[in-house]
Amino acid sequence: MGSLVLSGLFMAVLGVALAGVLAYASRRLYVYEDPRIDEVEALLPKSNCGACGTAGCRNFAEKVVAGEVIPAQCTVNAPAQNSVIADLLGVDAGSVEKRVARLACAGGRHVAYLRARYAGHVSCRAAAVVSGGGKDCAWGCLGLADCAEVCNFDAIHMDAHGLPVVGADRCTACNDCVEVCPKGLFSLEPISRKLWVACRNLADGDTAEASCEVACTACGKCVMDSKPGVMRLENNLAVIDYAQNARAAKAAIERCPTGAIVWFDNPNTPVKGAEARKILRQNELPLISA
Repeated sequence: MGSLVLSGLFMAVLGVALAGVLAYASRRLYVYEDPRIDEVEALLPKSNCGACGTAGCRNFAEKVVAGEVIPAQCTVNAPAQNSVIADLLGVDAGSVEKRVARLACAGGRHVAYLRARYAGHVSCRAAAVVSGGGKDCAWGCLGLADCAEVCNFDAIHMDAHGLPVVGADRCTACNDCVEVCPKGLFSLEPISRKLWVACRNLADGDTAEASCEVACTACGKCVMDSKPGVMRLENNLAVIDYAQNARAAKAAIERCPTGAIVWFDNPNTPVKGAEARKILRQNELPLISA
């Protein structure tokens, strides 16, 4: 009986001692968290898309409360919602130029040739593993909609020719399409960048055009028609120096024979130059071996 009493007493003392240790540790190791973080997080879209440049909405809330980022950096929220966050914190909401995803390819099935038909899991990433996906242009969009599938904002749809079309109004620049494209054809661009090369083909001009009727042929007309330094030819492809973006002009697209160089007056609608060939064909091109 005595041993049971001693055991019970020992356990009671041990429990009290451990509780004291935990209480002491809790006081010593306590990290204060600003309650405004929860309030800001509740005003965020909880998409955790990373478009703001942070690890997610919670991390963004922590940073905006700490003054490390501005509320406007959340491009998924409506401006009015970011103003609510700014008012809560007593700061300026700030402004961030909208960015949109752009595709460096215009080679739909009606203008780009196939050398083989892919039959397998419907995924660009899967197709790319099988000899590049069957498109004659090794750099071209495979058109199996990985980008549209991964977009959580319904900003990408596939057109009638199997080419992704980005709705700039819905795009939040979350970067998911950039990461999922096995050809690396998407990039996030400020909407002020109106001049765009809708091609990534690095083959010589004749080879590029034989694969795709809208490929850049490195003819150099866009470079000649641009102000010095705005464009150059590099590895058989026209390249834009966006450090010179303020000097870019629509004149650069006018003589492009294939329409690979385009201009965005409206971020949803690329415009081709006056001398770009007009393609009326709507049907899919035959296999290049046929």
